Amino acid sequence: MTNSSRERKVRGSQIRSSRKNKRQQQSQRREDKSLDRLEKQREQSEQRTTTELDDQFIPEEQPFVETEVVKQTKDRMARWLDVERPVHLVGPTGCGKTALAMHVAHERDRPVVWINGDAELTTSDLVGEYAEKERISERDKYIHNVVKSKDIIRDRWVDNPLTLAVREGAILVYNEFSRTKPVANNVLLSVFEEGVLELPGQHGKSRYVDVHPDFRAILTSNSVEYAGVHEPQDALLDRLIGIYMDFYDHDTEVEIVCSHVDNISTERAESVVKLMSELRERLDIDVGTRAAIMAAEGIEPIDNPDRSTIAAICVDVLASKVAQHSEVQTLRDEVEAVIENI
Repeated sequence: MTNSSRERKVRGSQIRSSRKNKRQQQSQRREDKSLDRLEKQREQSEQRTTTELDDQFIPEEQPFVETEVVKQTKDRMARWLDVERPVHLVGPTGCGKTALAMHVAHERDRPVVWINGDAELTTSDLVGEYAEKERISERDKYIHNVVKSKDIIRDRWVDNPLTLAVREGAILVYNEFSRTKPVANNVLLSVFEEGVLELPGQHGKSRYVDVHPDFRAILTSNSVEYAGVHEPQDALLDRLIGIYMDFYDHDTEVEIVCSHVDNISTERAESVVKLMSELRERLDIDVGTRAAIMAAEGIEPIDNPDRSTIAAICVDVLASKVAQHSEVQTLRDEVEAVIENI
């Protein structure tokens, strides 16, 4: 009787131990499954971020000419970017701000993220918003003969260019920065000062993004007297390094024209640059280096263009800058007068 009782007691202990082990194993499997799901979601999130960064529209870098004057400006920019200060290039239309910004950004061997400012740009356009639906499916098959399934559909946050640049340590090129209304650019204050980006619309820890140590920003703006330009708030300007640019010297503009226009001779490029420089002094509109490139493109295919043809090409290049059709004849008169004198 006693021996039988002892045998049952031992058997009961083994059963309890076996059940305990099974519960631990089941718990471990559920924990492993949860960790696997979280890891998969993390990998998918990283993959989306990389894809989104790769899919950003980045203008192709144009042929770049580096003379001593250009190098001096590049060195000034690099000095401030090296100490993590955002650089703000300010100058007239067509003086080469964007080309310089893109060249300096690409030289830093980091991803480049592009933003083009305009009056309709909002904070959400910069940082992101809930713009997609995400479906999460869960299946539990660990219980014999029972299959549990659950589908969760929720809004998914989509990062926009500023957030991508901050997260990934990219070089942000914010072109036409001052064409965006100042209220939309308020998010830049904490980025440049505290090293944190706040995401309006997010909650909890997800609301704040630490700025990657390799993040840098280059902003470009036209001078405040241009139409459509907003004057940024002083609090933001206090955090920017302002580098003012003007049109390049004659020799630099000639090299730029030659680098953009195939087969043009240096002599012809010099003539076009000299013509545009004279018009820059006489006209009330901006005649930038871009205008010289466009005029050279129109003149180059013609073997021996006469003065009338050159005048027509120059008027075509500059006519979009005058306010009314009635001013085109005045523009033509000025162009013909300059051609007559050079």
